[in-house]
Amino acid sequence: MTESTEQDLQMPLDIKAVLKMLPQRYPFIMLDRVLEFERGKSITGLKNISMNEPFFQGHFPNEPVMPGVLMLEGMAQAGTVLAYLSDDSMPGKLVYFAGLDKVRFRRVVRPGDQLIYKLEFLKQRSKLTIMSGKAFVEGTLAAEAELMASFF
Repeated sequence: MTESTEQDLQMPLDIKAVLKMLPQRYPFIMLDRVLEFERGKSITGLKNISMNEPFFQGHFPNEPVMPGVLMLEGMAQAGTVLAYLSDDSMPGKLVYFAGLDKVRFRRVVRPGDQLIYKLEFLKQRSKLTIMSGKAFVEGTLAAEAELMASFF
């Protein structure tokens, strides 16, 4: 992405812009919008949690709770958008989880909550990227992890 293109990026990025950068599709979109972005450094994304999410049918029918692994997926999707917007060679590449460290779930996430994902680059080596990710609900930490990804 050139400097002029970066300056032309208007925040927030809506779902149409997000879908141009993610390979995932319904029912696996865990990022609705990008609120903030700093090239090569960080991203803030948003996911609205609705009772209409298909995973609530089974997790759990009488006590709906968002699966923690899907919060991690949302962080990974926000990280993919960060990588895509930060590196001109990213278009056309797929991103694969390579590992997770320091994973902690701190708060239950329920229908009606709004997850705010905050990710920062920690390290980049050729095809491996490590990011720090946190998910918040109403300013309270819901989940955190270090995410490793490979780009091909």
